[in-house]
Amino acid sequence: MESKRLVYLDNAATTPVKPEVLEAMIPYFTEMFGNPSSLYAAGQNSKDAIRNAREQVAALIGAKPAEIFFTGSGTEADNWAFIGAAMWKRPKGRHVITTAIEHHALINSGKYLEKEGFDVTYLPVDPDGLVRPEELEAAMRDDTTIVSIMYANNEIGTLEPIAELCAIARERGALFHTDAVQALGNVPLDVKKLGIDMMSLSAHKIYGPKGVGALYVRKGVSLPNYIHGGGQEAGRRAGTENLAGIVGFGKAAELAGRNLDAHIKKMRELRDYFVERVKNEITDIRINGSLESRLPGNVNITFKYIEGEAIMMLLDMAGVAVSTGSACSSASLAPSHVLDAIGVPVEEIHGSIRFTLGDYTTKEDLDYALDALKAAVTKLRGISSLSK
Repeated sequence: MESKRLVYLDNAATTPVKPEVLEAMIPYFTEMFGNPSSLYAAGQNSKDAIRNAREQVAALIGAKPAEIFFTGSGTEADNWAFIGAAMWKRPKGRHVITTAIEHHALINSGKYLEKEGFDVTYLPVDPDGLVRPEELEAAMRDDTTIVSIMYANNEIGTLEPIAELCAIARERGALFHTDAVQALGNVPLDVKKLGIDMMSLSAHKIYGPKGVGALYVRKGVSLPNYIHGGGQEAGRRAGTENLAGIVGFGKAAELAGRNLDAHIKKMRELRDYFVERVKNEITDIRINGSLESRLPGNVNITFKYIEGEAIMMLLDMAGVAVSTGSACSSASLAPSHVLDAIGVPVEEIHGSIRFTLGDYTTKEDLDYALDALKAAVTKLRGISSLSK
């Protein structure tokens, strides 16, 4: 029986591990498995491997290796940064700021802080998903201790003016954190030029393994420990390190930096090709988010009069993998908080699909996906009472 073709267009959810990354990881499962905290040679070799990975990740964002702390995920990094900084600065004040379109790792951290007695402001965004600097300026207070605004939105791909927003926060004495999980490996990042205090990262969005992330913490920012125990990660994050995963993250970061310009060029060309074909060949659609200030491989489209879940299922039957939103909330029937925040009507939110391209996406993949998409939309609109 011939296997079904797979066209994978959900790279914002996760990416496959590249062969070079897997090759770098394998010895650390089988031969070089020493505990990095052990003093004998096998342990010190593992410690050196982590040191090398720390340098590789730091190089991708313009940081110093000592400012990189490995975590179990981007979500953990977000929690550590936002909750940890709020707790650290609690004597100064209990007001923190984030946005209405953050990943749930930040939204739910904000809800947790509210239960702990903090006042949390969720900034609105414009119809393109952009935070207006004047909105942040107006929201700042004397007791504001931390501002967390994502670099690139995971659903609509909008790129925020982070340097400008950070300058506003820092001028008023607040720390600034950005969730750059979607931005890493897709746009150039330089923490020093941005002026930020903390940045969350994840390996599995850049063709590395799942189960490993990182938090950049600017020298001088003394976050409290998030996990208590031994002295790993310079005493900041206890627990035996995910050795193979960290090595994989380092290799993935090295490859991402080496291929960044070519990756961006390819993603933009393929994205624009796909968008133009969709606009020309399918009626009654809405492109969500800015096409100017946007991740190069992200397309979020509303197909009016039909349900996104139904589109996704028909595409899956044709071997095309897409998403109706964030992978972390895809099991929820609640409308996307991101699309709601940019003003998409509720009835249209449910007809939205996220297509995210990656290094292995080809023009032929997009042609195949578009044929399947047109067939799905035609079929569903044909039986929809809303399109009559």
